[in-house]
Amino acid sequence: MSTLYVTQDDAFIGKIDERLHVKYEKKTILDVPLIKIDGVVVLGRATVSPSAINELLQRQIPLTFLTGSGGYLGRLEPEVTKNIFVRKAQWQAAGNTPQAIHLVQGFVRGKLKNYRNTLVRRQRESNDLDLSGAIERLDNVIAPIDTTQNIDSLRGLEGAGSAAYFGCFNEMIRNTQFTFTKRVRRPPTDPVNSLLSFGYSLLRHDVQSAVNIVGFDPYLGYLHCDRYGRPSLALDLMEEFRPLVVDAVVLSTLNKQLLKVEDFVTEPLSHAVSLTNEPRKTFLRLYEQKKLSEFKHPVLGRKCTYQEAFALQARLLAKYLMGEIEKYPPLVLK
Repeated sequence: MSTLYVTQDDAFIGKIDERLHVKYEKKTILDVPLIKIDGVVVLGRATVSPSAINELLQRQIPLTFLTGSGGYLGRLEPEVTKNIFVRKAQWQAAGNTPQAIHLVQGFVRGKLKNYRNTLVRRQRESNDLDLSGAIERLDNVIAPIDTTQNIDSLRGLEGAGSAAYFGCFNEMIRNTQFTFTKRVRRPPTDPVNSLLSFGYSLLRHDVQSAVNIVGFDPYLGYLHCDRYGRPSLALDLMEEFRPLVVDAVVLSTLNKQLLKVEDFVTEPLSHAVSLTNEPRKTFLRLYEQKKLSEFKHPVLGRKCTYQEAFALQARLLAKYLMGEIEKYPPLVLK
């Protein structure tokens, strides 16, 4: 099972028998069995036939629309699952409750430990890379997480840890064509930030799908503040996956010189930077390969893919809120 990405503007997405059929200028560009698809992402403009929409809804396959540069527009998905007990437990834990504090501690700890482990691994793999200062700063931020009982203070620790990590991100880029100064989001104004933002948009689609399948309300989170239209819980659960999936793909893509500076364009008014069409397909392929790569889950003790891990972590979150396990274990990989 994998995600189908439609990147051709003005493509037509239809259904023929048990297959999803994508055409452009009357020529078939994609033809995929529906049984092999767990999500469809449209980047840019496309027309989707009523029969294709009906089939996607019946098969519970979410359809997400992004701008060509990866900005989130919206999604179409089946009715939320009937597991009212998960959502009831989710809402009961909202606010400054002991459960919410525990979850925020887990989300922040998972993200920052994965940041730290990324830096340690990169330093170990390179003889001329010294990231010890950033690693020490992360250690100092991680240390008080478990004794910090205030959610705003935990958000402050997350911010400090992210600043330490991104403060040395440029040193991990071993490609002289690209430089990174700081994290810039809305809009990203350089190629590295463009790749990070694009990757995080793809990750949001995948994690939100997992959150919905388990039966959560994706808009009620704990680490991320409530905001109209923002899937806060999906963003919460994304945190531990950011360095494991997206950052790893971005660094690998740049360091293996799979993209060039010429593969990016800058919008004249907004100064937003984005990939051109063919290089975007390259990045999508690399992201999909990463999602389907296997590792041993440290809690469950068995091999799984990152795609499977999105749902596994969502189910562990549900088990904690339902009182079936004592703690939520964030995914931390060395």
